[in-house]
Amino acid sequence: MNQVKRLYQMIALYLRTKVSRVQYIMVIATLTGLLSGLAAVLLKTFVHYLQQWIKETHVSRFAYLLFPAIGLLITVLLVRHFLGKQFERGIAMVLRAIARRSSFIPLSHTYQHVITSSITVGLGGSAGLEAPIVATGSAIGSNTARISDLNYRERTLLIACGAAAGIAAVFNAPMAGVIFAIEVLLTETVVSYFIPLIISSVIGALCSKIILAEGALFNFVLQQHFDYRNVPAYIVLGALAGFISLYYARVFKNTENRLHHWKINAYAKAVIGGLFLMAIYFVFPPLFGEGYESVKLLANGTSEQVNDNTTLFSLLDENISLIIFAGLIVLLKPVAAAITIGSGGNGGNFAPSLFAGSYLGFFFSKLLNSTGWFKIPEGNFSLAGMAGVLSGVMYCPLTAIFLIAEITNGYELFIPLMLVSSISFFIVKSYEPFSMETKKLAMEGQIFTHKKEKNILTSITLGEILQDKYESIGMDKKLRDLVELVKRNEKNIYAIHDKKGRFAGIIELNDIKQQLFRPELYDKTLVHSLVKKPAATLEEDQDMHTVMEKFDVTQSWYLPVLDKQKKFIGFISKTKLFNKYREILSSQTDLYEES
Repeated sequence: MNQVKRLYQMIALYLRTKVSRVQYIMVIATLTGLLSGLAAVLLKTFVHYLQQWIKETHVSRFAYLLFPAIGLLITVLLVRHFLGKQFERGIAMVLRAIARRSSFIPLSHTYQHVITSSITVGLGGSAGLEAPIVATGSAIGSNTARISDLNYRERTLLIACGAAAGIAAVFNAPMAGVIFAIEVLLTETVVSYFIPLIISSVIGALCSKIILAEGALFNFVLQQHFDYRNVPAYIVLGALAGFISLYYARVFKNTENRLHHWKINAYAKAVIGGLFLMAIYFVFPPLFGEGYESVKLLANGTSEQVNDNTTLFSLLDENISLIIFAGLIVLLKPVAAAITIGSGGNGGNFAPSLFAGSYLGFFFSKLLNSTGWFKIPEGNFSLAGMAGVLSGVMYCPLTAIFLIAEITNGYELFIPLMLVSSISFFIVKSYEPFSMETKKLAMEGQIFTHKKEKNILTSITLGEILQDKYESIGMDKKLRDLVELVKRNEKNIYAIHDKKGRFAGIIELNDIKQQLFRPELYDKTLVHSLVKKPAATLEEDQDMHTVMEKFDVTQSWYLPVLDKQKKFIGFISKTKLFNKYREILSSQTDLYEES
């Protein structure tokens, strides 16, 4: 591995001497797109053949119900014994790395997600492969950029390139890959970023098109054209998609959190989760795995092939049973996805949101058609529903629009896709400013949002601007000792500690000028009589948003920083914080300007 790395760095060094910086980045983006595309193809192919093998298992009609539990057990085993006991999952991991870890993602993430998600989903876990693919592609981009000696801004761009290539490869949708990277990962972008993103995305899509079998790709052929007279129904569907997205997010997080807080053995949790899934799949087979096969049936207008393992729904009229069946699947999909992930599996909510949206669109259109007053295309509404729920769950309306447009091989449904996605997104954003996967991190200031000034503060760590070359003095010392300390330093502020070494307060020279020029007081005045409490103190692990708030409230220029034991570490200067802020701001230039 080290030899391969050295060889690559030698080639990279040669390239840097022969081409411009921008050209060099384009070459690295091409390589990132290729590696990420191949990783996505590998994952998709493995899962496809694994599920084909399960279909061909003829031991028993219901034997497939056992596989999800086996998949969860194997995933937990691998994570606990071979993959470091635990690792961060999905898109939230990537966003945290960009904001808090200088866009460095550990090398292990280039294979951890591929292994674990392929087993979880391939053996029937009700989750998606897209989030693991984004994590894998982003890790490939980060590590390729690292060994190529790129800076933070360029590493972030390469992370986005890897994610774009992964999404493009999974759906054979290069435009959706580019827009996803910009909409979800890059909160700030410039025009020049589009070129490397497009290159990576196209390379990823080509990997998919050349290598993947047609059956493994997720695409459709529209059965009916768009009819403008159905616009009111699409508007209603958009509103429904918004509220279902809110339902999905809250049910998923509540279910996952309950499973996460179970104080039981990880293997026992996997078995229990598998049993829950077994019960759900028995009644609702389409929830097994990603569920794309049943989504294709709905979108292609062949819903009659979707059935259950029981005779419960056959007791009702065919239309009524299909409507109830589809409605219950929409409500149960977030539960099944949460059980899969909360029980120890690896996967994401991208595919489950598409699945839920497809069944929502079918449910809505079938319900209207059953009244006899309407005749609307159920396949088209299934596709529009997919865009609506994906937009509302993942907070990516543009990605949803272009994804469905690309997988239907045209832009016939562009108007209804725009309507449904935008209405759904508007409703969701009115209730929740952040998506379910990023809400906690965003509230803690752990990831970037679309507020530029907050993003800059998020990217600064307290350690970067901590001034720790400050000596402190004990409270029991005399003024003479303080004067000697002042002679050795050029500081205007000093920290005071008690007998146990804990922080006790500060002394500012401006406050004790008179005493400093009266030598007769040097041996009579104790330091503790000169101490004052600072306007506020900071803890060593506090984020810059809190630091800035304390500076604004106290109107101070210096604040002391303490460790967990309340011992003094150093001072934070507002001047140094502002200088760092300006430095980051000035570094955010266009690639071509830098060139």
